[in-house]
Amino acid sequence: MRRHWKQLVVYGSVLGAGALGLQWMDYNRLARAHSTDFYIVLTAFGFLALGIWVGARLISGPRPAPFDGNPQAQAALGISARELAVLKELAAGHSNKEIAQRLHVSPNTVKTHIARLFEKLEARRRTDAIARARDLGLVP
Repeated sequence: MRRHWKQLVVYGSVLGAGALGLQWMDYNRLARAHSTDFYIVLTAFGFLALGIWVGARLISGPRPAPFDGNPQAQAALGISARELAVLKELAAGHSNKEIAQRLHVSPNTVKTHIARLFEKLEARRRTDAIARARDLGLVP
Protein backbone atom coordinates (compact mmCIF):
# COMPACT_ATOMS: atom_id res chain seq x y z
CA MET A 1 0.00 0.00 0.00
CA ARG A 2 2.79 2.43 0.88
CA ARG A 3 4.60 1.62 -2.34
CA HIS A 4 1.58 2.71 -4.37
CA TRP A 5 1.56 6.14 -2.70
CA LYS A 6 5.27 6.58 -3.32
CA GLN A 7 4.83 5.67 -7.01
CA LEU A 8 1.87 8.01 -7.26
CA VAL A 9 3.88 10.90 -5.77
CA VAL A 10 6.85 10.19 -8.08
CA TYR A 11 4.68 9.95 -11.21
CA GLY A 12 2.76 13.10 -10.23
CA SER A 13 6.01 15.00 -9.68
CA VAL A 14 7.42 13.87 -13.04
CA LEU A 15 4.22 14.85 -14.85
CA GLY A 16 4.14 18.21 -13.06
CA ALA A 17 7.77 18.92 -13.98
CA GLY A 18 7.06 17.96 -17.60
CA ALA A 19 4.04 20.25 -17.77
CA LEU A 20 6.08 23.08 -16.22
CA GLY A 21 8.83 22.54 -18.79
CA LEU A 22 6.38 22.63 -21.68
CA GLN A 23 4.79 25.80 -20.36
CA TRP A 24 8.23 27.40 -19.96
CA MET A 25 9.16 26.55 -23.55
CA ASP A 26 5.83 27.92 -24.78
CA TYR A 27 6.41 31.13 -22.80
CA ASN A 28 9.93 31.53 -24.25
CA ARG A 29 8.58 31.06 -27.81
CA LEU A 30 5.79 33.55 -27.15
CA ALA A 31 8.15 36.06 -25.55
CA ARG A 32 10.56 35.90 -28.52
CA ALA A 33 7.82 36.11 -31.14
CA HIS A 34 5.93 38.99 -29.50
CA SER A 35 8.54 40.82 -27.44
CA THR A 36 7.92 44.17 -29.13
CA ASP A 37 4.17 43.82 -28.46
CA PHE A 38 4.86 43.34 -24.75
CA TYR A 39 7.04 46.46 -24.67
CA ILE A 40 4.41 48.48 -26.52
CA VAL A 41 1.69 47.38 -24.08
CA LEU A 42 3.89 48.17 -21.07
CA THR A 43 4.74 51.59 -22.49
CA ALA A 44 1.05 52.28 -23.19
CA PHE A 45 0.08 51.39 -19.61
CA GLY A 46 2.88 53.62 -18.32
CA PHE A 47 1.65 56.59 -20.35
CA LEU A 48 -1.94 55.86 -19.32
CA ALA A 49 -0.98 55.97 -15.64
CA LEU A 50 1.05 59.14 -16.20
CA GLY A 51 -1.86 60.78 -18.06
CA ILE A 52 -4.33 59.94 -15.30
CA TRP A 53 -1.97 61.31 -12.64
CA VAL A 54 -1.24 64.55 -14.53
CA GLY A 55 -4.92 65.00 -15.42
CA ALA A 56 -5.97 64.60 -11.81
CA ARG A 57 -3.39 67.21 -10.75
CA LEU A 58 -4.50 69.71 -13.41
CA ILE A 59 -8.24 69.29 -12.91
CA SER A 60 -8.19 69.45 -9.13
CA GLY A 61 -6.40 72.81 -9.06
CA PRO A 62 -5.11 74.36 -5.87
CA ARG A 63 -6.73 73.33 -2.62
CA PRO A 64 -8.80 76.05 -0.98
CA ALA A 65 -7.66 77.40 2.35
CA PRO A 66 -9.62 76.05 5.31
CA PHE A 67 -12.43 78.26 6.57
CA ASP A 68 -11.26 80.21 9.63
CA GLY A 69 -14.40 82.24 10.44
CA ASN A 70 -12.64 85.62 10.23
CA PRO A 71 -11.58 86.03 13.87
CA GLN A 72 -10.72 89.72 13.29
CA ALA A 73 -14.32 90.59 12.34
CA GLN A 74 -15.61 88.46 15.22
CA ALA A 75 -13.43 90.34 17.69
CA ALA A 76 -14.22 93.75 16.16
CA LEU A 77 -17.97 93.14 16.45
CA GLY A 78 -17.64 91.62 19.93
CA ILE A 79 -19.34 88.35 18.96
CA SER A 80 -18.84 85.67 21.62
CA ALA A 81 -18.14 82.02 20.85
CA ARG A 82 -21.68 81.05 21.88
CA GLU A 83 -23.19 83.76 19.69
CA LEU A 84 -21.07 82.52 16.80
CA ALA A 85 -22.38 78.99 17.36
CA VAL A 86 -25.94 80.35 17.29
CA LEU A 87 -25.12 82.28 14.11
CA LYS A 88 -23.82 79.13 12.43
CA GLU A 89 -27.00 77.29 13.37
CA LEU A 90 -29.05 80.21 12.00
CA ALA A 91 -27.11 80.02 8.74
CA ALA A 92 -27.87 76.30 8.58
CA GLY A 93 -31.57 77.19 8.64
CA HIS A 94 -32.53 75.85 12.07
CA SER A 95 -35.35 77.23 14.20
CA ASN A 96 -34.87 78.63 17.71
CA LYS A 97 -36.13 75.40 19.23
CA GLU A 98 -33.76 73.27 17.12
CA ILE A 99 -30.83 75.56 17.97
CA ALA A 100 -31.66 75.28 21.67
CA GLN A 101 -31.69 71.48 21.43
CA ARG A 102 -28.45 71.34 19.45
CA LEU A 103 -26.58 73.71 21.79
CA HIS A 104 -28.19 72.37 24.98
CA VAL A 105 -29.56 75.73 26.11
CA SER A 106 -33.06 77.08 26.64
CA PRO A 107 -35.02 78.68 23.77
CA ASN A 108 -35.01 81.98 25.70
CA THR A 109 -31.20 81.95 25.75
CA VAL A 110 -31.23 81.42 21.98
CA LYS A 111 -33.60 84.39 21.57
CA THR A 112 -31.26 86.55 23.65
CA HIS A 113 -28.23 85.53 21.56
CA ILE A 114 -30.13 86.23 18.35
CA ALA A 115 -31.20 89.66 19.59
CA ARG A 116 -27.58 90.51 20.44
CA LEU A 117 -26.44 89.25 17.04
CA PHE A 118 -29.02 91.47 15.33
CA GLU A 119 -27.63 94.47 17.21
CA LYS A 120 -24.00 93.64 16.50
CA LEU A 121 -24.60 92.85 12.84
CA GLU A 122 -27.03 95.77 12.42
CA ALA A 123 -29.73 93.48 11.07
CA ARG A 124 -33.51 93.44 11.41
CA ARG A 125 -34.21 89.84 10.34
CA ARG A 126 -32.49 86.49 10.27
CA THR A 127 -31.81 86.70 6.54
CA ASP A 128 -30.14 90.09 6.96
CA ALA A 129 -27.97 88.79 9.79
CA ILE A 130 -26.95 85.71 7.81
CA ALA A 131 -26.18 87.77 4.69
CA ARG A 132 -24.06 90.21 6.72
CA ALA A 133 -22.25 87.35 8.50
CA ARG A 134 -21.47 85.72 5.13
CA ASP A 135 -20.18 89.03 3.76
CA LEU A 136 -17.89 89.37 6.77
CA GLY A 137 -16.74 85.75 6.45
CA LEU A 138 -18.10 84.69 9.84
CA VAL A 139 -20.04 81.75 8.38
CA PRO A 140 -19.32 79.78 5.22
